[in-house]
Amino acid sequence: MRRLLNVNSYHYRRGGSDAVYFEHARVFGQLGWENAYFSMKYPKNVDSEWSKYFVDELEFGFDYTFLQKMVMASKVVYSFEAQRKLEQLLGVFKPDIAHLHCIYHHLSPSILPVMRKHGIPVVMTAHDLKLACPAYKMLNAGGICEKCKDGSVLNVVKNRCIRGSLGASAIVAVESALHGVGGLLNTYYKHLSAIVAPSHFYREKLIEWGWDAKRVVYIPNFSDVPDQVSGKPGQYILYFGRLSFEKGVHTAIAAAAAAGVELVIAGTGPDDSKLKALAQELKAPVRFVGYQSGAALHQLVDDCRAVVLPSEWYENAPMTVLESFARGKTVIGATMGGITEMINEGENGWLFESGNAAALAQAYAQVMGESDSRLLEMGMGGRQLVQEKFSRSRYVEEMSRLYDGLLAAPH
Repeated sequence: MRRLLNVNSYHYRRGGSDAVYFEHARVFGQLGWENAYFSMKYPKNVDSEWSKYFVDELEFGFDYTFLQKMVMASKVVYSFEAQRKLEQLLGVFKPDIAHLHCIYHHLSPSILPVMRKHGIPVVMTAHDLKLACPAYKMLNAGGICEKCKDGSVLNVVKNRCIRGSLGASAIVAVESALHGVGGLLNTYYKHLSAIVAPSHFYREKLIEWGWDAKRVVYIPNFSDVPDQVSGKPGQYILYFGRLSFEKGVHTAIAAAAAAGVELVIAGTGPDDSKLKALAQELKAPVRFVGYQSGAALHQLVDDCRAVVLPSEWYENAPMTVLESFARGKTVIGATMGGITEMINEGENGWLFESGNAAALAQAYAQVMGESDSRLLEMGMGGRQLVQEKFSRSRYVEEMSRLYDGLLAAPH
């Protein structure tokens, strides 16, 4: 029996990357692989027999003492605790492959040389652009930013790219100066066996920023297609996901106000109160329903007219699009990152200029004016795309091929 070590900062479904972390382990478990997990202790974590090896909670947004924050800052750069606890785990579980998802700032890149010391091939899925950009979004308060590509990582400090905070930005700049491509330790480049890019856009962007093309493999995420899909399209536009600046929800609200179209927002995040205040200020027809998952979220998707993804950062291969398509719903997407690889204008959805509320309002109006039969037809186009290009079988086949190649290679 082969063994897989799954590594991620959070051990609960906090966002799309965490969902992929759990689903990846689940599908390989169904193939007969034995799974173990390495993560961070956190109140919302699901129960795990491996939690005794998890590192202590590290969350800068919480109310800690100055001394505690200083200790946490050092762990962001290099965590000896994570190394020690990983060594303990590897003493009882020797994986054939370690698959990493989001590890930075909580587990830190310090765990990579530990796995390499034990001769374990290390794969990382690039859920964001941290392997290139210190701030991982290539976005700051001024918009899209790639200044660190040909310049110093001190740009992240100058522009306060991390939550607008000088202190947090300085910590991340130090971490990137040590571990990033060409950094003092060059940890990621030296110890990652392969990087999985779920979108062509991310693969090309990582190569553009210095990664070896042979080590960056395009393997798209997957979504299961239900046997039955929704019926008649509803009369509201739906956004579901994180409520944060880069997601462009403020633009979706402004467009709803301009078009007079009802927008339902499902999710939570740091901009929750700001967005509610904006909707009230604009007198926008917006309904906030909080975090939704499972059957409740599926019902919201089934009952909407279309789903909107108004992102203002370089999106990867959003699960929002795949999950909506799988349920036969069209998507209105911003022209950012990998979104344009998934939406075929007029066939399964619509595209609009990112950040342009007027253009999005026009798209809303177009969706509301389409016949139900046309929307159903387009929804089936999205469903077919998932079945052909974003299926579980394709994901398993291509990931297994990657694993087999790494296991056959000397290391």
